[in-house]
Amino acid sequence: MSDNSLLWRSTHRSDTGLVRRINEDACLDLPEQGVWVVADGMGGHAAGELASRAIVDALRRMEPGVSLGHLADAVKQRLLKVNQELQAESKKRGGGIIGSTVVALLAHRNRCIYLWAGDSRIYLYRRERLKQLSRDHSQIEELIAQGIINQDEAASCPVSSYITRAVGADVELELDAEIIEPCVGDLFLLCSDGLNKELPDDEIEQVLEQFPLQEAAERLMALCIERGARDNVTFIIAEPMATSVASPTE
Repeated sequence: MSDNSLLWRSTHRSDTGLVRRINEDACLDLPEQGVWVVADGMGGHAAGELASRAIVDALRRMEPGVSLGHLADAVKQRLLKVNQELQAESKKRGGGIIGSTVVALLAHRNRCIYLWAGDSRIYLYRRERLKQLSRDHSQIEELIAQGIINQDEAASCPVSSYITRAVGADVELELDAEIIEPCVGDLFLLCSDGLNKELPDDEIEQVLEQFPLQEAAERLMALCIERGARDNVTFIIAEPMATSVASPTE
């Protein structure tokens, strides 16, 4: 497979849900540029909406990368700048967190890099199996890693919603990143935790297996609404395709 043999198509959905008054999620769906981002804001009085929107706006204005490394560096630098801006805004308002989780997928030729901070996730659906690629930056995951609790105990743990990293939450922003080589037939799912709060991984896997791109997106959102959509729900599904069969963005 040649370096430039993949094109991408993608689709996204975002909904306030049935409980929250404001949608503090934001997303960026740019298959032509190889950039997909989901941000889940936090902070009262619309501060979360400000934070997630700042991330999306900063990354929307990027120039196309000449390499995957160049693209990733540009994203990191912009996120560091947003982190500083949100810290300054917090001080101006008298303190309190103005922050947002972020998960991003970046594609260049036949390689991808994904990076994240917080508990917004990226999954890979490959060969009829769904795998979570990111690792939640949360207190619950730290307790699991330390062996203090197990996966079965995690759902009822009182600290389960506390995240340990986010853009704007601390003076220094820490991002994790991994490189992956996409294959034709893969699906990448980026989502805020409003999706995985309502749908377990095996159910998401079944939807991606049974439905084409657009119908899968509609089905995932409909299921979240049926389950009560306690949080904002935002997700992107991105699919790499061979140039001979790639279709326009959906």
